[in-house]
Amino acid sequence: MFVNRSTELAELERWWASGEPLGLVWGRRRVGKSWLLGRFAESRSAVTHTGGARPAELELQLFSAEVGRAGLAGTRDLVERPYRSWDEAFDALASAGHASPVLIVLDEFPELLDSSPELESVLRSLTGRLGRPSPLRLMLCGSAVRTMEAIAEERRPLFGRFGIRLPVHPFSPHEAGLMLPKLSPSDRAAVWGIVGGVPLYLSWWNQSASLEDNLAELVCRPAGRLLSEGQLVLATEGDAQGLAGKVLAVVASGRTKFSEVQDAVRTDPSRVLDRLEELRLVERLVPVTEKSKGSRRAVYRIADNFLAFWLGLVDRYRSEIERGLGTSILPVLTSSLDDFLGPRYEDAFRQHLRRLAAEGELDDVVAIGPFWSGGRDEIDAVALAGRDRAAVLVGEAKWTRSVAARTIETALIRKSSALPATREPLRLAVAAREIVHGAAPTTLCITAADIFG
Repeated sequence: MFVNRSTELAELERWWASGEPLGLVWGRRRVGKSWLLGRFAESRSAVTHTGGARPAELELQLFSAEVGRAGLAGTRDLVERPYRSWDEAFDALASAGHASPVLIVLDEFPELLDSSPELESVLRSLTGRLGRPSPLRLMLCGSAVRTMEAIAEERRPLFGRFGIRLPVHPFSPHEAGLMLPKLSPSDRAAVWGIVGGVPLYLSWWNQSASLEDNLAELVCRPAGRLLSEGQLVLATEGDAQGLAGKVLAVVASGRTKFSEVQDAVRTDPSRVLDRLEELRLVERLVPVTEKSKGSRRAVYRIADNFLAFWLGLVDRYRSEIERGLGTSILPVLTSSLDDFLGPRYEDAFRQHLRRLAAEGELDDVVAIGPFWSGGRDEIDAVALAGRDRAAVLVGEAKWTRSVAARTIETALIRKSSALPATREPLRLAVAAREIVHGAAPTTLCITAADIFG
């Protein structure tokens, strides 16, 4: 199923219209990069080749075969006479693209660099020879995020030559909802809270089965697709020393302050935490009213829903599930879900408010985030507006089917007195899964139908 990605497709169309010959797409495994580029390529003369850490000669043979299947070989028999070098291949395709531009997608590009380290220099020379608009459009794609970002850095051959640099991230809540059309909004919220916005994980969810049945199938079997997926994420996005996995486990266990993480891993985790933030696996939170740098109130949280679910609930039982105890462990998992999903729903609430602000329904907003000042003065979402960053909205989200808004409104008004600056009239927002009742006329009432519908 291909849904949404309208923003990314629009960016790719702008790149195509610009006539620039080189583009870069990267993102974590499973986020749908190949699906995105496949959709973009549908209406174009295109060749897609996925690197596989093969010998260079074999990569060229397979690439030649892809060119032949795309009908771009001309009179040359690419089975009998495959391209002998990447230079030869690109020059031949550039000639074929003078009538109509040809798109070349080199997927898992870091794998190609392993066997053909000269490729970056070949592409630099090629882009210098191609005119504008270029008859050949080359899109480099990969899941090794750090490697892909490094390709565009200074002192690398392709620095400054990319017409587009497009990161692909997991779906936001309303985008994830598009992949779960058969579920109620409340159930969509639960599924997103468990597997996050990774399209492949969402596609694995059986919309005709209950939540418990899906967890039994995907998690509580030795062969469950999600049971081992957390290890795969850690192996793919981690580091050679394994420090990233240790840091993630520490944060997932509830030790969220920098000093707590440092004490647990017994080394300075600054660089690893920064990297995990770049990958959107970890989020550094400070009260929205404070500057992020230097704040002593900063805490870390696992930003990726699936990884939080796997590290926080699944991993501790994984070995026993693999030994066949999944059926008896399933009730333990499901009984822990409400506590787990509460903070996830708060995050979905904040993302929804950001979406409303981006669409112009909240005026002049410059930041949305949580606030805390010690004691009981914690607010799930505060929207700041204007140059003075005054609070114009405060909100709270509850992972319950229904809430009585008046009690929450009273608490929000009390808590807002701790904010450094507010702008009257201060608007209130209250969220529940299905029903918000008894709210004041000016209160913004939000349910899962608004966020995921």
